[in-house]
Amino acid sequence: MGGVGDKRASSGRGMTGRNLWLQWRSVHMASLSFSASVRLARAPLVAFASMGILWGAYAALVPDTKAMLGASDAQFGSLMLATPIAAVVSMLLAPRLARHVGRHVLAVAVAAMGLAFVTPGWVHQPMFFALAMVLAGASTGFLDVTMTARVSAIETRHGLHLMNLNHAAYSFGYAGAAIGTGWARSLGASPAAVLTVAGLAVVLLALLTVEKDDDANAFSEKRPRGHSAGMVPVWGGLIVLIAFLTENAAENWSALHIERTLGGSKAEGSFGPAVLALTMGMGRIAGQALIVRLSERTLLRGGAMIAALGLAGAALAPTPAVAYLGLIVLGMGCSVLAPTGFALIGRLSPATMRTQILARATALGYMGYFFGPPVLGLVSQALGLPVAFLGVAAVVLLVLVLVPLLTAAGMKERFGLETP
Repeated sequence: MGGVGDKRASSGRGMTGRNLWLQWRSVHMASLSFSASVRLARAPLVAFASMGILWGAYAALVPDTKAMLGASDAQFGSLMLATPIAAVVSMLLAPRLARHVGRHVLAVAVAAMGLAFVTPGWVHQPMFFALAMVLAGASTGFLDVTMTARVSAIETRHGLHLMNLNHAAYSFGYAGAAIGTGWARSLGASPAAVLTVAGLAVVLLALLTVEKDDDANAFSEKRPRGHSAGMVPVWGGLIVLIAFLTENAAENWSALHIERTLGGSKAEGSFGPAVLALTMGMGRIAGQALIVRLSERTLLRGGAMIAALGLAGAALAPTPAVAYLGLIVLGMGCSVLAPTGFALIGRLSPATMRTQILARATALGYMGYFFGPPVLGLVSQALGLPVAFLGVAAVVLLVLVLVPLLTAAGMKERFGLETP
């Protein structure tokens, strides 16, 4: 009996050792896969992070910028309307313009955006501030189309899912900049000083986006004749629009909501966008792993429901601490919407039309990114920020309707099928 027990114990130890080895091997292979993905996507990763740094610093400065301009919620929202117009025009022109820049298009776009964001903090007149934000919007639009197309091209070539990883870089860049800006604000730093430092730092980061690959410019090929984009960029663009409307509305107005509605300090206000961005970064890293196990449709639907719940919680929060909890839930759900939407658009698009479809979907999607904050400002002026946030929570649930429409349109356009 003792011998049998010893054998069982020995077998148990062997199985335990084998299980531990298999677990270590799984973690090791995942680590190698992750590091390989980072190496492949190095240039767009830096580009996404750079954009996050600039918009994170800007969002955390919204209360001070409004005070500098002497603008109300509605007036400040109106001043921002020029930004999305410039961005959308830039996005639509990006495929044509990018072809003439060459393989260093990402470096040029990142540097241009860094320089554009230096200006707004120095302008105290509302009209000139709006003009400065036109440059910020145009450079943002051009960079976003080029780096999204580059990620899609890398995904297609290597058979990887990289959108969530790259959007995570944006979120972490955004969070770091928002936290740093909150610290700088507490020390009395002006919008001019913060945006100048952020802008010049991004100009230096542009050097890290230089690639030796001759195919680094995803728009080098001319658009084929006789092909149509169908409804894929429409339904996909609307999903991205809702994702960015939700994300940017919360990012741009959460600081003001915490400071004004809930009576938080400047540091507590700046921490709101930082909490959201950090959570979205972690959510996108999780999405990078989940997308291997779940379909894009399942991830989009689940993310939409979680995001709506979190935004409603932040809107109805009685204290900054509870608002942070709502923003954490919002970030976990909203984090996967835009990158997974872009990945699904790219997968459902015909190869010969992928970059053009992504450019159109991006242009439509970023109307939400830029028009969201102005619209939220107008609603806030009339009904208050909590009601405005609840309205956005209702809008995000429309993703549940749009996902099957996008899938059906993509299957029809790419494979000639009427249904998924």
